[in-house]
Amino acid sequence: MKAGRFGIIGCQHPHIGNFISGMLKLGYTCAGIYEQENGELAGKLSETYGVPLVSDPESLLSSPEVEVIGCASINAEKIDVIEWCEKHGKHVMVDKPVVTTDEGLSRLKGVMDRGRIQIGMLVAGRFSPLLYSLKKRIDAGELGRLLSITTRKPHRLHPASRPAWHFSKERNGGIIIDLLIHDMDLLRYLTGREISDLEGFIAKNGFPEYPDFYDSAGVQVYMEGGIAAQLYADWYTAGSSWTWGDCRIFVTGTKGSAELRLSGDPLIAKEGLLLLVTDTQALHRVVPESPPVTILEDFMGRLQGHPALQTHEDILKASQAVIRADRQAKVINRTAPL
Repeated sequence: MKAGRFGIIGCQHPHIGNFISGMLKLGYTCAGIYEQENGELAGKLSETYGVPLVSDPESLLSSPEVEVIGCASINAEKIDVIEWCEKHGKHVMVDKPVVTTDEGLSRLKGVMDRGRIQIGMLVAGRFSPLLYSLKKRIDAGELGRLLSITTRKPHRLHPASRPAWHFSKERNGGIIIDLLIHDMDLLRYLTGREISDLEGFIAKNGFPEYPDFYDSAGVQVYMEGGIAAQLYADWYTAGSSWTWGDCRIFVTGTKGSAELRLSGDPLIAKEGLLLLVTDTQALHRVVPESPPVTILEDFMGRLQGHPALQTHEDILKASQAVIRADRQAKVINRTAPL
């Protein structure tokens, strides 16, 4: 596909800046940014990238020159944008999560089944050099048969910088849907197996001013082949931390284990680390390899019919998993009166 134009509908999270910069690097031109509420972020991105602000999304959707829409709308409203894009024949790349409810999931599947447009999700784990390098070693059998995967994903909240909708379960989706969708996708990517069952919890430890905002969550996932996974996330990264979140992934197999320190370690290295130890190799740091394509190259290749690292099935199954986990989660409220 010859590089053309793209537009932005929904500018509620800075993640959309990565989409803009990536598309510009691929030679595309941004036709404009549409955002009703978050004028501050939209204005910053407009100034940074020299992109015009537009007052009507139809100016982007109706333009025959615009081929792709990038979307970082309020989580619960992204499915509306996807359906608008389908109506106008525009492919769309959406910030995570794509949908937040079973009803949204059904609508998403409908768009995918009709096959008029392609949908991408800005979840970049499959395109991380660290995770790509780990995946290669798992597939080569260096860790033996996989036994367990553990992910820890603490996040810094900084409430003053968050829009009001972030603290609304209805509009945001909640911590499992918002944060653990990364990990549900990675489980299928790293193992090549499907999720067979899961159970978990959401907990409210603070922030009584936001009644339905739960700030930590854990999910136990059971996968085909007897692989067990433990996923954890919270909003309690300390304000003085060197990173927004000391995110780590632990993988154990019958012949070895690996640890990913996605945000690095200030006592060792600023960049991310992949540490590996096996029956035949002492503990060592793996030099990561870059995957063959970036997430946007993969998506744009998909529009041309090329095989993709991220498919509609991957997006749908990760979304199904977090929505199911959220629906079944045990609720713990430690701020409620005893």
